[in-house]
Amino acid sequence: MKIVVCGMSGFVGNAVHAFLTSQHHEVVSLSVRPNTSTEFIVQALNGSDVVINLAGANILGRWSTFYKKLLRESRLQTTDALVNALAQCSHPPRTLVNASAVGVYDSYHQHDEYSQHLGADFLATLVQEWEASAAKARLLGTRVCMMRFGVVYGSGGGAMAKMLLPFKFGFGGKMGDGFQMISWIHLEDLVRACTFLIEHEELDGVFNFTTPEPICNLRQTTKMGHHLHRPTFMSIPAWLVKLIFGEGSCVMLDSKEVYPKRLQEAGFTFNYPTFDSAMAQIVYDQG
Repeated sequence: MKIVVCGMSGFVGNAVHAFLTSQHHEVVSLSVRPNTSTEFIVQALNGSDVVINLAGANILGRWSTFYKKLLRESRLQTTDALVNALAQCSHPPRTLVNASAVGVYDSYHQHDEYSQHLGADFLATLVQEWEASAAKARLLGTRVCMMRFGVVYGSGGGAMAKMLLPFKFGFGGKMGDGFQMISWIHLEDLVRACTFLIEHEELDGVFNFTTPEPICNLRQTTKMGHHLHRPTFMSIPAWLVKLIFGEGSCVMLDSKEVYPKRLQEAGFTFNYPTFDSAMAQIVYDQG
């Protein structure tokens, strides 16, 4: 297939490109900027089979007014531009696979894709608007799949790269009280699940890209120390995380217990369903 990837320069995008190329698909990178013309996007999309939209500024950071504007525009404007271009394609892609996030859910319930307990904070609202933008492509006859990412762990980048350094120096520890649930996915399983959605054209709608076994921050910290053979006596108090990241601290302190019910119902199996299995692979890969 010919697959266009928007946002291919990031941690996930690079992995998606490598995997799809290894499967002998033709992969085309598309960068959409505020000044990118619709005609340019149409030219890239026309005649392709699938478009994967991974564009969006990193959600981990201090959410200043400026950064919140960047988070919104990098997601909504890019997705709107793609959908507008789809409407002008003479031979549009059959499928749009759009990134999303488990930040759409509230922090007080267990969730699968059928959950009605959505959050009301900045991130949850942004995700709902992001998905609504992508969903407009259905009106054009395009199949739309939303990938609600949990925290993505893998070698060579992403959240794990930021976490490993303090642990290796013996400064690893829990954040806040450590009881917050973390819904996560290994990078390899994320890429495999994305490909699974592309290949199974009967599937559409929302899919949680999280493992079947979420883990609390305290237990995750203990397991990381075990795999890295390092102590985990340090603790970062919630007030300090809030001082550093402001409103963005919710990404690290809020609980998200999310399950991939629809992926499992469709027959997808995880290579790394447990944090132990994922951590063992990451440590091995790090040498």
